[in-house]
Amino acid sequence: MSSTPSSVTVDSDEPDSGNHSGAAILRRVLVRNRGPLAIGTVLVCLHQLTETAVPISIGVIIDRAVETSDTTALIVSIVGLAALFLVLTAAWRFGARFIVTAMQQEAHRLRLEVAHRVLDPRGVRTDLRSGELLTVSTSDAEQTSWIADIVPRAAAALTAAVASAVALVWIDLWLGLAVLIGTPVILGLLQLAAPLITSRATGQQASIARASAMATDLVSGLRPLRGIGGEKTASARYRTVSRQALASTIGTAKATGIYTGVAATISALLAVGVAGFAGYFALQGRITVGELITVVGLAQFIIEPLGLLASIPGYFAVARASSDRLALVLDAEPLRGAGSQTELEGTDLTLDGVEYKSLKGIDLHLPAGELLGVVAYQPQDADALVAVLSGQLAQDAYRGVVRVGGISLSDMDLRLARRTVLVEPHITDLFSGSLASNVTAGAGDAAGLDIQSALVASAAADVVDAHPDGLDLEVTDRGASLSGGQRQRVALARALVAQAPVMVLHDPTTAVDAVTEASIAEGIAELRHEGAGGIHTTVLITSSPALLAVTDRVIVLNDGVIASTGTHSELSRGDANYRGAVLR
Repeated sequence: MSSTPSSVTVDSDEPDSGNHSGAAILRRVLVRNRGPLAIGTVLVCLHQLTETAVPISIGVIIDRAVETSDTTALIVSIVGLAALFLVLTAAWRFGARFIVTAMQQEAHRLRLEVAHRVLDPRGVRTDLRSGELLTVSTSDAEQTSWIADIVPRAAAALTAAVASAVALVWIDLWLGLAVLIGTPVILGLLQLAAPLITSRATGQQASIARASAMATDLVSGLRPLRGIGGEKTASARYRTVSRQALASTIGTAKATGIYTGVAATISALLAVGVAGFAGYFALQGRITVGELITVVGLAQFIIEPLGLLASIPGYFAVARASSDRLALVLDAEPLRGAGSQTELEGTDLTLDGVEYKSLKGIDLHLPAGELLGVVAYQPQDADALVAVLSGQLAQDAYRGVVRVGGISLSDMDLRLARRTVLVEPHITDLFSGSLASNVTAGAGDAAGLDIQSALVASAAADVVDAHPDGLDLEVTDRGASLSGGQRQRVALARALVAQAPVMVLHDPTTAVDAVTEASIAEGIAELRHEGAGGIHTTVLITSSPALLAVTDRVIVLNDGVIASTGTHSELSRGDANYRGAVLR
């Protein structure tokens, strides 16, 4: 029977906060894998017992078969020894299978839990960047799962040490006491170094995560960096962070190496000392030749379990450090509550006294069906407005209220909020898969719109028509196989297909030419508003004259406040600052 379950699932109803800590996560790993780990632990302990029995058996064979020249006893002993090796091998094989399977499945579970938490519709309150979250969900999840291997190995090593000590006591009391007393003393002394290794391992993982996060940021912003000639500065910053990660890794490796070396040396000295005294006792006639062979064999064998026991605190320190970083994500509070309103009463959009970062008391009302343009003289005002409208901020992160149809976003049911307001940021991401899967990724249950209409409105039909595979064209990770303009148009098509009652687009056409931009402006206006029955409200945050020309109204943000309002034509004629900002 296979020990591999058919599937690994994550309990979506698991509490989001207050139930996770590094130690709690490690305990949970052991508890939910208790079945396979119990079987695996028994088998690897049996393996160590049979390993211990090998030198004992050889010593008995020497005393009772070889020295007595008893051929029958020798044959029986050899057969018994072969059976011992058969049990030894089978116990290790199946025990390791249960343990490794549990460890790998647990690493997968932890990765799913982190992904589940990060992708929670309520958001997650954390200071970790995307690259750091990636490190937590990969290397930290894997190293946390080590506890499923550490505990059985420790139990097996302890079993071997105790069995060896008992055998040595049986042969000679003082030899046995040396092992029984020496082993816990060694482990106790080495345990003193565990906090240092935990601290270094935590710092190492954090520095690696920072380097990963910066690398992710640099790769995603490589083209803009080239455009402003910032490659050298960005490379220098990454080089500094990378060297810090390298120094931290080397420091951890040195500490772990010194710890492992000292542990192995002390364990070997104990084993050599036991063997040396056994030789002396044999010369004195206190033990037989067979018992001497047994003691020497046990002394050689016991080096491995003693060394393993000595290294366990170091491995545990790494697992604990990684579990602490997992807890930073799994124990993070959600950004917003679930909300109770499940029905939308309208599509008008209202901002009452909104203050966030550079925004200063924004009051704004968009009737249902309005196509509003927003020109922000300072980019930070546009970014702040997008963040507020996205619904991804914690309630205490900003002041004021954002309402749709008279209902506050924070009071809406999560599913309703996501269906109601769609914010397409300036920096968009595509996913590996086909063009079709990318375009329909955000449609959900509202996919009643002809995809072709969205492709035409966003000018993404040209992207589809340019390739023989059409919508079946494979897109690589982050859309790297497409140009910047193509990625932008596909992302816009994805937003349009979703048919959100309220849509916010932030600079959706910065990577396309003027002709294509004009086509997209007309497409958005036609698809979202002409003939739509006034059910769609759209906000275009842009300085593009082509997009602003199709809007019903334009508001101008300057230093965090609404400085002026009017149509694009009115503002172009009467506001010199506006003309300078939008006319090209």
